[in-house]
Amino acid sequence: MKPIQFNEQGLVPVITQAYDTKEVLMLAYMNEEAYQRTVDEKVAHYYSRSRKELWKKGETTGHIQYVKAMYYDCDQDALLLMVDQKGVACHTMHRSCFFEPVFETTQLSDSSYIIDEVYATIEERRKHPVEGSYTNYLFDKGLDKILKKVGEETAEVIIGAKNRDKDELIYELSDLVYHSLVLMVEQGIKPDDIKNELKRRQNKK
Repeated sequence: MKPIQFNEQGLVPVITQAYDTKEVLMLAYMNEEAYQRTVDEKVAHYYSRSRKELWKKGETTGHIQYVKAMYYDCDQDALLLMVDQKGVACHTMHRSCFFEPVFETTQLSDSSYIIDEVYATIEERRKHPVEGSYTNYLFDKGLDKILKKVGEETAEVIIGAKNRDKDELIYELSDLVYHSLVLMVEQGIKPDDIKNELKRRQNKK
């Protein structure tokens, strides 16, 4: 392998991409220590130019990036990480840091990770309450209130289905999903836990 060409600040830019969907998640930098830790541990480490310190992605949030592959470009002065992203990549609770379009010649927005993004936002609300937040209201009231809302929304879904009203059913299902995600955060269940269980069931068939 050719040596990585770090710039005059001792850094190399890193593009991080989801290994399964090829979605670009973020752009960051590594110094030599971050690079070596990433290679050794197979978990993404970066160097913060603002804080001037090494940081492990997801160390405080749990949104860890497990590195499946690492590539360097033709000049050896940029890196590409292919990762298994747990949770979301962006501190704004979006799946990717690249969610603000300059322009789009066609609609490219992807809603496939909205569950992970909403879950991450609920987690963030629990850790850092926001005044007037309905999510924080539910957590403040406790498990019984959350369970009551899940039950109420389940009944609303049944009514929407019986009414054969597609728009109503979509609305009520969305309410049920949201309150179920609140319950999952309260119980410490991750979206990946549900995905893995569904995958297990799929593999049995």
